[in-house]
Amino acid sequence: MSIFEAIVIAIIEGLTEFLPISSTAHMIFTSTFFGIEQDEFVKMYQVSIQFGAILAVVAVYWRKFIDFKNFSFYIKLACAVMPALVLGYLFDDKIEAVLEKPIPIAIAMVLGGVVLLFIDKFFQNPTINDEKNITIPKAVTIGFWQCLAMMPGVSRAAASIIGGMQQKLTRKAAAEFSFFLAVPTMLAVTAYSVFLKHWHLASGDQKGYEMIMANSQNTTLFFTGNAIAFVVALLAIKGFIGILNKHGFKLFGWYRIIIGLAILFFLR
Repeated sequence: MSIFEAIVIAIIEGLTEFLPISSTAHMIFTSTFFGIEQDEFVKMYQVSIQFGAILAVVAVYWRKFIDFKNFSFYIKLACAVMPALVLGYLFDDKIEAVLEKPIPIAIAMVLGGVVLLFIDKFFQNPTINDEKNITIPKAVTIGFWQCLAMMPGVSRAAASIIGGMQQKLTRKAAAEFSFFLAVPTMLAVTAYSVFLKHWHLASGDQKGYEMIMANSQNTTLFFTGNAIAFVVALLAIKGFIGILNKHGFKLFGWYRIIIGLAILFFLR
């Protein structure tokens, strides 16, 4: 993977991570388009640059994340992230082994797009417009919805936002709680991929940080990718709320359908 390819993937990650269009799908499609070999470092890189996107959420909502008087906020996030941690640990590798190929992901993109076209009609008359009114049971339920994103192409953002709306959150409140929930979720996934997971290389198993520090090119790619993902995610987060309030989910639904069908056409 060249520095140019790494930068493009980082831009895709920052732009799509918090939108309901599946960042995983877009990174895999991009890698396929460029002919990037999906070796262990590339797979680890695609996960680890989520750290930059995490920092973007904290930067935008820093008052929320450092408000230690609102201890219930941290409790809700801790409870909401537990389903993903447990189910991800048990099943994530097995699911990715089956569904990380472009065609099944493209199908998931199309089906998810159809859902987004009608989602505003499914969940009407919301009653919760602020995180403070989200109860712990509702937070846990949203956490289980987020687990649908273990299937590549579903979109973590889409699953958790839909889960929030199903729990009577407004579109804006559901989107913001999805941002908040992304922080512990992606932090856990990134930490696991960098510090705990054994990646199987021809030369022997290595942990993520060992691959990063193996040579100057890998180190440069890692830090550059995270920096770019951070900047792009800042812009994406701010723009997404405005689009969502004005247009709802239909634009994202049509986008998913068009991209999914295009991938199916070119890979048929």
